[in-house]
Amino acid sequence: MTAVTYTGLELVRNLRNRQYFVLSLGLPVSLYLLMAGPRRDVTDLAGSGVSAPLYYLTGIIAFATIAAMLAGGARIAGDRVAGWTRQLRLTPLPARAYLRGKLAAAYMMALIAIGLLDAAGAALGVRLPAGVWLHMTGLVLIGLIPFAALGVALGHALGVEALGPAVGGLTSLLAFVSGTWFPLGHGTLADLAPYLPSYWLVQASRVALGSGWPVQGWLVVAAWSAALTAAAAYAYRRDTRRS
Repeated sequence: MTAVTYTGLELVRNLRNRQYFVLSLGLPVSLYLLMAGPRRDVTDLAGSGVSAPLYYLTGIIAFATIAAMLAGGARIAGDRVAGWTRQLRLTPLPARAYLRGKLAAAYMMALIAIGLLDAAGAALGVRLPAGVWLHMTGLVLIGLIPFAALGVALGHALGVEALGPAVGGLTSLLAFVSGTWFPLGHGTLADLAPYLPSYWLVQASRVALGSGWPVQGWLVVAAWSAALTAAAAYAYRRDTRRS
């Protein structure tokens, strides 16, 4: 089996999981419509300078895409329990091809979530030039790198039973402390949030104001990406030695 073939099989495997599609994609869209719909005429949400539909759009995108990346870890854990990863290690398929397939599947789910939420945002009146849409989406995809690494680390460090609570708990916690549901204003959360990569996913909405990420945002995402990539590599090597 070639690396390209394996990646294609991973993508098809995810597309065929109808229950996962309904739960992972339907919930964020429903949340967005419930939160942003009643506030669709608010042009400056809590002094953020961003309209309510746009602010909640990037907030829910952060929530949905983080969940998609961490869910990739659950699929890795499932493969471990089923003995599939051990079987693959006996084949010529390189380990990096296996991980690449998992990451490609996670990014595919994230892109589908972004597309559906963007369509919902347009339905609520979010109007942005095509270049701004692309810039905002590009920032989100870059901001997901540390979460892709975290998903791999969790998938090799935890069992299937622990992954569900871990993914749900981490996603909810990061959404809360990063301003997904409301602008943070001033206080402890506002001071802590800029040091988290999830915060900068939400801040992708600043592209609409012509600002985007400052240097701090790039540095925070880069630092977390490096640290969590190292953690993922360690978890993978440790899991391989156990097997």
